[in-house]
Amino acid sequence: MTCPVPKEQQPLNEYIELKEAFFYRWAKLSRSQYLQVIFKMWLGFAIVFAPVAMSIQSPSRHPWEFICVASIGGAVGLVLPVLLMLSGWGHVKQRLSSAKIFYEESGWYDGQTWEKPTADLEKDRLLVSYEINPIMSRLQKTILGIVIFLTLTGGILKFLG
Repeated sequence: MTCPVPKEQQPLNEYIELKEAFFYRWAKLSRSQYLQVIFKMWLGFAIVFAPVAMSIQSPSRHPWEFICVASIGGAVGLVLPVLLMLSGWGHVKQRLSSAKIFYEESGWYDGQTWEKPTADLEKDRLLVSYEINPIMSRLQKTILGIVIFLTLTGGILKFLG
């Protein structure tokens, strides 16, 4: 039986599209490259947040407090792209893991469901186990790291103030 799901809605094609997308492919980089991207994004958000941090703490009178506030702004900003990556990869994981695929032939009003053959389902679930689960774990650890960073930086800020 051939797959009636349009090519762009087939889970395997969604996975391929996601892993090649500029933003989402960052999660598949080597560990050091991934950490560099995360650090650069954090630094970018911290720089963008610096004017707000200046209005909260004067960099000339309280440099450490200013650095903490700007760092917190950078970390809060970093949460959003990481959650977006987590959401995208989670969607593809769910589509690959599911035995039934919902798809639309021509619009929102004509949705259909297709049940994957067992062989396809097993292949897709292997892909999830070996490719997507490590990405999801990395992104979840990143969120946890951001939460720990925010907690520590907030504690330092409270100690300094």
